[in-house]
Amino acid sequence: MATRKASCNCGKLTVTYEGPDPERISLCQCYDCQRRTGSVLSVQARLPIEHLTIEGQSTTWTVPSDSGKPASRCDSMGGTYHFCPECGSTVYWEISNASDIVGVAVGAFTDPTFPPPMISGFEAYGHPWSMNPSDLPMPGGHHDHDGTSQGGTRA
Repeated sequence: MATRKASCNCGKLTVTYEGPDPERISLCQCYDCQRRTGSVLSVQARLPIEHLTIEGQSTTWTVPSDSGKPASRCDSMGGTYHFCPECGSTVYWEISNASDIVGVAVGAFTDPTFPPPMISGFEAYGHPWSMNPSDLPMPGGHHDHDGTSQGGTRA
């Protein structure tokens, strides 16, 4: 069992994970993740809440659900993002349709030994000049959308 600590830039909001390697680590190129990170892709781990300790104050923003529509973003089922009110870094988020799981930004761990992504989603939304995730090994596969039957067409 590993202990890993994620934090915002100023260190006032932290998530400590004590448990096995995450079952799902994903690379996402949906437009919402691009906006959230300010980058052309994001990497996140889904972690069981019973293995987490969250410390510090957060400000939240809730994404409404697009239930019933084709997925055009990885949080199409809705969710609540928690970011530091001091420095603004998004550290973790609650996933509306998975109350026992919390998403954590892998970059917030600043740990080069963190396991690599195992699935890549929304590749159809990627920038043509960025790295090509299709060239990376992904045990969970490569998907133009979210990798589920709810995936929609490119916006």
